[in-house]
This record gives sequence, structure tokens and C-alpha cells, in this order.
Amino acid sequence: MNTTDAQHDIELATAGWTIIPRLIAITLIDSLIGALPSSLALRDEIRQRNGVLENSAGTLHHLLMDDECYVELLAQLAVLQPIFRHFFAGNFVLNSYGGVINERESRSYVQSVHRDIRFGSDSRRFMLNALIMLDDFTLENGATHVLSHSQNVQQQPADEDFYANASRAIGERGSVLLFDSRMWHATGRNMTSAPRRALTLTFTSPFFKPQLDYARLFGYNNLDRCDPWMRQVLGFNARVPTSLDEFYVPLEQRFYQRGQD
Repeated sequence: MNTTDAQHDIELATAGWTIIPRLIAITLIDSLIGALPSSLALRDEIRQRNGVLENSAGTLHHLLMDDECYVELLAQLAVLQPIFRHFFAGNFVLNSYGGVINERESRSYVQSVHRDIRFGSDSRRFMLNALIMLDDFTLENGATHVLSHSQNVQQQPADEDFYANASRAIGERGSVLLFDSRMWHATGRNMTSAPRRALTLTFTSPFFKPQLDYARLFGYNNLDRCDPWMRQVLGFNARVPTSLDEFYVPLEQRFYQRGQD
């Protein structure tokens, strides 16, 4: 672990959030921006068909296999593995892979004050958010509000108190905001004419159920594409056997590997 990683560890443990500036290459950021519109259109069509479109403007869920650029982004986050392992004191898996297109005067549930995990522990941390800034995050275009040191505050703060005391996660495109998922936060209002876009990933301890079966979505037949980081983060080391034949196998072939606690 280098000194920069150590500083981010300290900030996550104290304030509850930290920003890694300009981590993701701009060429990949451009590809991700180009992929978002079709991804949003697909999800809006499904939400419209299923009657769940209300209060979801610009929100996207489970993007991983829409386009190769989403897979590449997850692969590039491997450079954060030391920070992640320190945060979790062990292994972790992808819990969700979403995105937000924050338009001027848009309204969605992410703009309400909320936290992404409803319980905590004094002895270990279970969930971490990673927000990838696809555009510059500014005060004008809706940079995320984060209430520092609120990871141990169980009671939701009143909106007036939250906005009076919250910090703003300002950064350049390609930067990554990491925060303890117990933090009270809210998407800001975009007051500009341009969209403010981000990818929103969460990671949890391996024994948590992911919001989608990412190992199955990625495909067991694609395992040969996975380095150790991708195998771990996609959940291939924390699968559940479906038969006795899958259960009674040599240690190295087990679905649920050691160290997934």
C-alpha cells in the first residue's frame, strides 16, 4: 500500500468519503458516455412496460453486460483493490452496477437524502459506494451532497440540517468518489443545460446477496476472460452449489472459496 492509499483509508475511516482524482482514462470515459443513452432507453422501455417508470428519471441499473466498456471500467477499478481490502478487512464482491444521468430540473429518488445500507456495525464495514464521474462534478451541475462523519448516525437528518452541513463531492471527469454506504447523501440539483453523468457501483462483503446475479450475467463460459480481480469481484468465488456433485469437489474447484467472509 502506498502513502496515497493510506490517506484515502484515513479519510474513509474518519470523514467517511474520499475522492481519487482523474483515475479513469478519458478515452474510456468517452466510451461510457456514448453507451449510456441506449442503456437508458432499454431500461425506460422495460420500466414503462412494467409500470414502474415514476420517479426514476435518468437512473440506470445493472449495466455490466450492456457494452464492453462497462466491463472494462470494472476491470480498471482493480487499482483500488488495496483500498477496498483495507475498508472491508478482507474480500468483497460487486453488489450493484448502475448509473445516473442528472438533467436540468430532473426528479428521481436519488435526489432524496438517503443512505444505501440500513444497518451498520462498530467492528466491521459491509458496503462501499464507488461513483465514477463521467462529467466534471460542480456546484452548478449537481455534485453529490455527502454528510461527513454520518456513517454512524442512525437517524436520518432533517433536510434542513443535512443541506446546511453537507459537503459537496466536486471533481474532474474520470475521478472516483468512494464513500461508506452508511453515509447520508443525496444527488444535487443540476442547474445547467448540460447533463451531469456518473456510474454508481456498490461493493459488499461476499456473503451479501448481490442485487443481480453478476456471475451468471457475465457467463460461466466467460471465466477464462477473468483475472483474479474480476473472478473475485464478479462473485465467481462466492457461488452456491446447486447439487451434491458440485458440492463434493476438490478444494480448488469449490464454488464458495475460502476467504469469502
